[in-house]
Amino acid sequence: MAETNLRASKDEMSEGFSEHLDLELEIEGERQLFPLLPGVKCPTGHTCRARNFDYKAAHIHSTAPMVNSLKQNFKTSLAASMNWEEVNSNLNEVVNSGDYCSRRNAMARAAGLMAGLSAASVSKPAYAAETKEVLMGNDSGLLVFVPAKLSICKGDTVKWINNKAGPHNVVFDEDAIPQGVDQESISMSDQLGEPGDTFSMSFSTPGTYEYYCEPHRGAGMQAVLTVA
Repeated sequence: MAETNLRASKDEMSEGFSEHLDLELEIEGERQLFPLLPGVKCPTGHTCRARNFDYKAAHIHSTAPMVNSLKQNFKTSLAASMNWEEVNSNLNEVVNSGDYCSRRNAMARAAGLMAGLSAASVSKPAYAAETKEVLMGNDSGLLVFVPAKLSICKGDTVKWINNKAGPHNVVFDEDAIPQGVDQESISMSDQLGEPGDTFSMSFSTPGTYEYYCEPHRGAGMQAVLTVA
């Protein structure tokens, strides 16, 4: 099947129908169809089946093509109690958002809903949060943070791990953190002396945070954290 852009045009939407694809795969000798997100082209070397989607009907029932296909293929008692409107909303955000953190969080919420969790549970800020690790001292014993530049999403946690050439700590530069953030509350008061010791901190204020290891600041042990 020729690769074409299947995002619905204004003409298609006014007529009420647009074309979408199901990916055809052979699973244990049986041919099965898997819905592709709207606008996704058929992967090179694979076979896809086109299907017409009633855009107007979807709008009335607040479901997108992906959700409509999931409903048809989700053959469990869970499907009857699923909050499909919430699933639809999150999948739309995954497709349409240009922001990585928004897409990541929406995908996590959609996955949670598909697993049977309530909308209240997956909507909690901490539900989609992740923990990223930073080594203090590299494996060769150099006085550096690894990685020296890290980007996370609002609500995520950073865990610093004492690796080599300690003791180390994490002290944020009070002149290089977002306005309103208390420098002392996010910095370490002690030092990590034993390999494997850790320090964790969550960040809820977007912006750029510069920090350093106090015992080795003169050696250039410093790093930058960006919270989006």
